[in-house]
Amino acid sequence: MPRGPVDSSRIPRFAGFATFARLPRLDEVEHADVAVVGVPFDSGVSYRPGARFGPAAVREASRLLRPYHPGLDVSPFEQLQVADAGDIACNPFNIGEAVETIQHAAASLDSRLVTIGGDHTIALPLLRAAADKHGPVALLHFDAHLDTWDTYFGAEYTHGTPFRRAVEEGLLDTEALSHVGIRGPLYGKRDLDEDRRLGFGIVTAADVLRRGLDEVIDALRQRIGDRPLYVSVDIDVLDPAHAPGTGTPEAGGLTSRELLEILRGLAGANLIGADVVEVAPAYDHAEITSVAASHVAYDLISLLALKEKP
Repeated sequence: MPRGPVDSSRIPRFAGFATFARLPRLDEVEHADVAVVGVPFDSGVSYRPGARFGPAAVREASRLLRPYHPGLDVSPFEQLQVADAGDIACNPFNIGEAVETIQHAAASLDSRLVTIGGDHTIALPLLRAAADKHGPVALLHFDAHLDTWDTYFGAEYTHGTPFRRAVEEGLLDTEALSHVGIRGPLYGKRDLDEDRRLGFGIVTAADVLRRGLDEVIDALRQRIGDRPLYVSVDIDVLDPAHAPGTGTPEAGGLTSRELLEILRGLAGANLIGADVVEVAPAYDHAEITSVAASHVAYDLISLLALKEKP
């Protein structure tokens, strides 16, 4: 029987260790089917810093999560042993070294990972670790931005470049790549042309509004098929009204309800790992952003549990 969260009827939610959802630490269980791991790294940001404090904020906001998910009809912490693996400590002054550290640390964890960032640079080493185990994976990328640019100031590894590098390195199945929530100004139309050349399909934030959730979910499911799927969620996919605490906010985004419903529409998909990134608590108000991110992580864990449900 998996060891679950601390009993909130015996120990108040505002007391005790701030592990994700008050789950046991990895060193307190023999094995974890799913490990929640933080990566407090934000040296790849191009605008507002602070996502290095995201993992701690999301853990704190997750204290109110409960063990049964009615939307998916699953009790993830009973179905799987989920544990908090703490943070991956990486060099904040050397992006290349940090990327290597994250990749090796992720590969060493014998669990499926739900990773809390940190900035979006961390998606590249996480995808390297995933592809080492599963081969090229399908990618569902929730974001206001494409993150397929080539360089910033000549730097190849930033929070705006991970998915271009991932395609170039053969980590992704280019028949099953999708952005969701894209919006806002670009540097030029060439950005879209290059993104298309890399193999990505785009569902804009306006598409979600105009086409509706069911049609969007169906299109994404058809594109993904039964391939091994990695989900990467930049919290700025949400409108700043729902996620003010992030580094590069853009008006006109998804609501938290829309994001969670799209994730729940992935029930039964072959999910193999995920990340939630770009929570910058210094710009947050009343934990709005970190609460949203904690629920996104909880839904991703629930999807992994649903996959294993008899």
